[in-house]
Amino acid sequence: MTDGALVLFSGGQDSTTCLAWALERFERVETVGFDYGQRHRIELDCRCNLRTGVTDLKTTWAARLGADHAIVLPALGQISQSALTRETAIEIGDSGLPNTFVPGRNLIFLTFAAALAYRRGLKHIVGGMCETDYSGYPDCRDDTIKAMQVALNLGMERRFVLDTPLMWIDKAATWRLAEDLGGAALVGLIVAESHTCYLGERGKRHDWGHGCGACPACALRADGYRRYRDLPPA
Repeated sequence: MTDGALVLFSGGQDSTTCLAWALERFERVETVGFDYGQRHRIELDCRCNLRTGVTDLKTTWAARLGADHAIVLPALGQISQSALTRETAIEIGDSGLPNTFVPGRNLIFLTFAAALAYRRGLKHIVGGMCETDYSGYPDCRDDTIKAMQVALNLGMERRFVLDTPLMWIDKAATWRLAEDLGGAALVGLIVAESHTCYLGERGKRHDWGHGCGACPACALRADGYRRYRDLPPA
């Protein structure tokens, strides 16, 4: 097993930033995307342009970026009652969590990613989970990720490392991290090509990117972008 990395790459802002983060650190980087019948499945269509775009930014990144993998998990969408997998209004559920929560999603993603990393001989699994600017999803918490790392290492007899570079930073800092990694060109690529909107809208282009502008994902991204633009120069 090498020190290479497998990035959970959805086609969104966070996963694109994580991809750049991994390309700065590891000699071999592969990506994996998951199709679980998500309402915003258009994010998967953004992945190709984003992968091409990051390789155009730095020759070292181009040399390090390896294979892309796609895993289809229809059962996850079929068993969930989430606003991300059903045509229903986004609201706070009885549990206090937003109904965009897909129970078990990150646990399943990490398990499948680890199985793939096992076969590909990759040690690091990189995800965009964040406990700072998030919707309260329990599978985004640092404790959850640490517990998953222990379980995967025990269950597969490997020493995987689950890297979450965004865990303790907010959305403004995530935009700044993208700038630090790839300059204004990477920020521009994320604005133009990545997808975050829960409703899957790609029509209108805002200063922060495409989206409906009203759903929680758009609101978080837009607010973070505005705060990022107000930050003093690094």
